[in-house]
Amino acid sequence: MSLNLNELDTESVNPKSKNIDTMDTMGILNIINEEDKTVAYAVEKTLPDIALLIDAVYPRMLKGGRVIYIGAGTSGRLGVLDASECPPTYGVDASLIQGMIAGGFGALLKAKEGAEDDPALARLDLEKILLTADDTVIGLAASGRTPYVIGGLDYANEVGAYTGAISCVNHAEISRHAKAKIEAVVGPEVITGSTRMKAGTAQKMILNMISTSLMIKYGKVYGNLMVDVQPTNEKLVERAKRIIASSSGCSYEDAAGFLEKSGSNVKIAICMALTGLSRENCDIILKRNQNNISRAIRSLKESSSETVQANAK
Repeated sequence: MSLNLNELDTESVNPKSKNIDTMDTMGILNIINEEDKTVAYAVEKTLPDIALLIDAVYPRMLKGGRVIYIGAGTSGRLGVLDASECPPTYGVDASLIQGMIAGGFGALLKAKEGAEDDPALARLDLEKILLTADDTVIGLAASGRTPYVIGGLDYANEVGAYTGAISCVNHAEISRHAKAKIEAVVGPEVITGSTRMKAGTAQKMILNMISTSLMIKYGKVYGNLMVDVQPTNEKLVERAKRIIASSSGCSYEDAAGFLEKSGSNVKIAICMALTGLSRENCDIILKRNQNNISRAIRSLKESSSETVQANAK
C-alpha cells in the first residue's frame, strides 16, 4: 500500500509552530496549549459517528460480545490503556473490553519494528482470543493506514464481527475496512508527524466516550456514580457506603447496614435502600433489567402504577 506521507493530514506542517525551536518555554507551552484547544472541536464533529458505533456495539455486548481495540504505536497503547482501566473502574471482567497492540504487550514499552506493517499478525492475535460474530473490533490508527489494523479489521469482517475504525485523517484507508468510521481530523501537529500529541488526545477522548457510554448502558452507573465498586479493601468499603448513601439519600449508618445485608453488593444495597425490598427480590429485579438500577426502579414504578389502575377498575 503506497502512499505519499505528505498527503496525510497528520503529516502536514503546522505554520503556527514553524519557529517553535527558537521560542522560550512559555512560548512553546502556549503554542501546544492553543493547538490542544482545537482537539475537542474536532471530536465534536464526529459525535454522530461515535453514537452510531456505540448503539451498534451495546446490543452485541448484551449477547456476550466483547470489544477489542487494535492498533500500533501510540494508538495501540491508548487502546490497551482504555481497556485496562475498565475492570478496576466498573468491575467488569478483563475479557469484556480488550486492547491489542502490534508486537504484543512488550511493544507497550519498546517499539517492535515492523510489527505494524504485517496485516497477518492481527489475524493471528484475534484468532488466539477466538474472535466470534458477537464481538466488535475497533481499529485505531491516527494516519488511518496501518496494515496491522487493516488486517485485523478484514479478519473481523470475515468472522462476522462488527467493526469500527478511528483515525485522524479524512478518507482514511481503515474506514473502508470497517462498518463504522470515526475520522477526527485535528490538523497538523505542533511537531510535524508527532501523532502522540493532538491525534493521540483525540483518540483518547473518543475511547473515553465509547467505553464510558457502554458502561453506563451496561448498568455500571447510577446517576453519575460508579455502582459496581468491588469493596475488596477498607478504602473501597468506605467508598461503597458513601455511594449507597449518596444515591439513595439514606444515612451513612443505614448504608453500612444495607451493604452488609446485600452481601457486599453495592447495586443490590442501593436497590434495597430505595425500595425497601429484600436482597433476594432486588437481585431478581436487577437481573430482569440487565442489572441497571434506573431501569429496575422504573419497572417497579410502572408495575405499581398498573396495579393501582387495575384495582381502580
